[in-house]
Amino acid sequence: MRANGRTFVKVCCIQSIDEAELALRAGASALGLVSAMPSGPGVIDEATIAEIAAWAARDIETFLLTALTDADAIVAQHARCRTTTLQLVDHVPEAELVALRRALPAVRLVQVLHVRGPETLDEARAAAAHVDGLLLDSGNPALAVKELGGTGRTHDWKTSRAIRESVRLPVLLAGGLRAENVGAALATVEPFGLDVCSGVRRADRLDPERLAAFFAAVAASRR
Repeated sequence: MRANGRTFVKVCCIQSIDEAELALRAGASALGLVSAMPSGPGVIDEATIAEIAAWAARDIETFLLTALTDADAIVAQHARCRTTTLQLVDHVPEAELVALRRALPAVRLVQVLHVRGPETLDEARAAAAHVDGLLLDSGNPALAVKELGGTGRTHDWKTSRAIRESVRLPVLLAGGLRAENVGAALATVEPFGLDVCSGVRRADRLDPERLAAFFAAVAASRR
């Protein structure tokens, strides 16, 4: 993941090349492309993910959000979609992470952790040995229908700060971020970067005004 001297921001739930272009013009560092999920917004089919990833090529970071937890299945999905990064939104067992790293050495792996309490610190330390980055979100994988992102909720940023301080990896912060609170989020957690979906969308569309306000708030936080 490359910050290029600014706060790394991944705009997630991208649904088309038009939305990808809008996000990049606003200042996005990366695009999030959501494959099949048990719940949540932004899901697009794999053909569309592959189309956007091919359009972006290697110059723009593209994240495939996958709910799969089996290494072979993830490898097969990546072969169909060809993004630069795999965002693992559910818990992937250590043995599967090892197999995934072996199979895809050139693909960046980002493990999502859903911050529910101090126990997430142990999960972060365990995953950090096998991935290139962590993303801290506000889902709930324990529900009968798992929430694996896109909830629009914040979580305890003090726990996120503790996680960020406990690992030597880039940490992205997600979960309910919007123009009104992103400055406080950055000040509290000091993450490597941010991940935003619902905070820059309106009626399930990427909204230019919300997008501009979000990036303006991020820029203001650096002054």
